[in-house]
Amino acid sequence: MKRNLFTATFLILILAVSCSTQKETPMATNPIIFADVPDIAIVRVGDAYYMSSTTMHMSPGLPIMRSYDLVNWELVSYAYDILIDNEMMRLENGQESYGFGSWASSMRFHDGVYYVSTFAATSGKTHIYTTTDIENGEWQEISFEPDLHDHTLFFDDDGRIYMIYACGELRLVELKPDLSGIIPGSEIVVIEDASSIAGEHIGLCAEGSQLLKHEGMYYLFNIVWPVNDMRTVLVHRADNIAGPYEGRVILKDRGIAQGSLIDTPEGDWYAYMFRDHGAVGRIPYLMPVDWVDGWPVLGIDGKVPDTLDIPAGDGGISGIVASDDFVREPGDEKLPLVWQWNHNPDHRFWSLSDRPGYLRLITGRVDANVLQARNTLTQRTFGPQSSAYTRMEIGNMNNGDCAGLIALQRDYGFVGVRKENDKNYLVLELAENNNPQELERVLIDQDHIYLRIDCDFEDMVDLAYFYYSLDGNEWIRIGKPLQMVYTLIHHFMGYRFGLFNYATETAGGYVDFDFFKVNDEIINPY
Repeated sequence: MKRNLFTATFLILILAVSCSTQKETPMATNPIIFADVPDIAIVRVGDAYYMSSTTMHMSPGLPIMRSYDLVNWELVSYAYDILIDNEMMRLENGQESYGFGSWASSMRFHDGVYYVSTFAATSGKTHIYTTTDIENGEWQEISFEPDLHDHTLFFDDDGRIYMIYACGELRLVELKPDLSGIIPGSEIVVIEDASSIAGEHIGLCAEGSQLLKHEGMYYLFNIVWPVNDMRTVLVHRADNIAGPYEGRVILKDRGIAQGSLIDTPEGDWYAYMFRDHGAVGRIPYLMPVDWVDGWPVLGIDGKVPDTLDIPAGDGGISGIVASDDFVREPGDEKLPLVWQWNHNPDHRFWSLSDRPGYLRLITGRVDANVLQARNTLTQRTFGPQSSAYTRMEIGNMNNGDCAGLIALQRDYGFVGVRKENDKNYLVLELAENNNPQELERVLIDQDHIYLRIDCDFEDMVDLAYFYYSLDGNEWIRIGKPLQMVYTLIHHFMGYRFGLFNYATETAGGYVDFDFFKVNDEIINPY
């Protein structure tokens, strides 16, 4: 009897420990990445997943991220350094490419080669980038006219290569075997009105094509945005790539839409799509997928779950943002992948070696405002809260120079230093409603300053707060918070932290940034 009691007690203890261990394992939650990672395309090669996304006018562009669990991602590459070298991308003669650059990409792995394709009104072309080593290899570019809107690149089983593209009336073209262009006469309409299955009153027609072949059937995924409604996911299927296609609405939940389906090595299926989330941008969500009667069924009971049956791992967004102390080995001018320039940089006017341990930004020309400034270096903001701060040395600024830390979007806000009449002023400038105004200035009498911006994206509050410090310990708030606004028509991306320096009178001045620090806590707002 005692032995049986001991055995029962032991089993209960084992069960309790097991349950406790299971409870202590945190599970992944949506959003998977609380930062601007829109227009997702994804492939799996072995046990590694690779994802591409849109970064518009940023340089380098077309980021490639890697994960082994679909939850924790890190940047491993960019498909290009420069999309195209023209006045728009150089911010010359009043030209700019805000809201443009490269848009929604398509990603494939075929016969040992990785392919990432995109298109750009800025270049007027469709661009295809290839490599055999997605993490460390060189990318080769093929481009041709015209720019095929929101296309999906597809290698069929018979060796033929296609793109399906456009909005509403979806078209198919066959590409030449070397991908150098469209085979003349190959264009056909595969779906006359892909939007119609979502209703009569459509605002944004069906676009964002992603084509998948599963068990002999072709599945074409698109998004549509009905008037006074939300982004909605559509799928059309056919047993021939040229159609005819039949379609249905497969997801309508919080506007979560546009992305890819992916299978795991174990045979499970997931969908990766984004959600518009105010000023932080378009943030990725992950959901399970079942196949029922030859159709993909997304989410659970028609909804995207907040918690997933996948361990969270490290979580966070440490793989796509990072602090930087700017310390490099001699001769090393490389920036970590988390950094992107706003438009094409001019490499003559920045340095990590002119003064070791510092990022030097030099004014190479005269500009009218911060949105026209060359060599603004940026990273994503992130939610639910994020903060960035830096120390800037200002002793070599020229009169008319302005440098500092910005929350970058069309309706931007920055805290920085303006030099006027040989005096340095700490200033706050906000561009609410696209109307830049200097709201406050403070005369400073020292050759360095600490700057900080806190961003609150909790529940889409979307407020940015601005601070400065004379010693790095006591932070002083300045001006009022910025009401951050995501502009769909103009900049078309989430807010970014940026380091900048521009001249309004004479080029040649410079500032040195000692470090850039990011974290996920903010000072109590004012």
